Amino acid sequence: MAEVEESLLAGVPLLLVRPSGSARALPTVLWVHGYGASKETHLAELRRLADIGLLAIGIDAVAHGRRRPAGFEHRVTGSPRENAAVFRQIVGDTVAGLPRLVDQLLERGLSEPGRIAIAGVSMGGCIVYGAVAADCRYAAAVALLGSPEWTRPEDDGAWLDAFQPTALLSITAARDSVVPPAAARELHALLAGRYRLQPERLSYRELADAPHLMPAADWATATGYAAAWLTRFLL
Repeated sequence: MAEVEESLLAGVPLLLVRPSGSARALPTVLWVHGYGASKETHLAELRRLADIGLLAIGIDAVAHGRRRPAGFEHRVTGSPRENAAVFRQIVGDTVAGLPRLVDQLLERGLSEPGRIAIAGVSMGGCIVYGAVAADCRYAAAVALLGSPEWTRPEDDGAWLDAFQPTALLSITAARDSVVPPAAARELHALLAGRYRLQPERLSYRELADAPHLMPAADWATATGYAAAWLTRFLL
């Protein structure tokens, strides 16, 4: 059974989920939750990743979980698009704090160099795109139901170049009205040329007929794809 521990590194509240009895540095996945959720939301997914031999780390995004400021609920009363400025700041500030977290995971011997990945759902998926472009140390990444539009700059040539060679999987839902799949689909089309020498490191999957809030069967399919991708490129 996986071991679960709460921690705080680089100012980020964490949920460390590791294989039972493991004390050495491990291949690591950072997992980022969606808008309004917290690191505990995806404990089932973290346990699943730990069971296959990974250190799975749930993080609280800025303004969420233990980082949620008093009165925050009064600032945000609608969807991410209705509160675009606040949402963009949360995504950007979370991305900005991740390199220092990776530094500390390596300095403390928790994570294995060269075998660190990031995955996220919805808002967490948006954060994944920004994190990969900002830090070349991610061997793999999975964006579930996310969009790159929140971190993509207008002059995006260097930003697009920064993704390769991270093994990037994007999973979207064809009937997603909250985070429409078009932006992720376009990103993968733009990245295809940059991955032409390693096409196996770039994958886009769109689940037909699935909405943003997926039924259990679709969620099982999506997380199955994610686990297989992370296993392939980390283990």
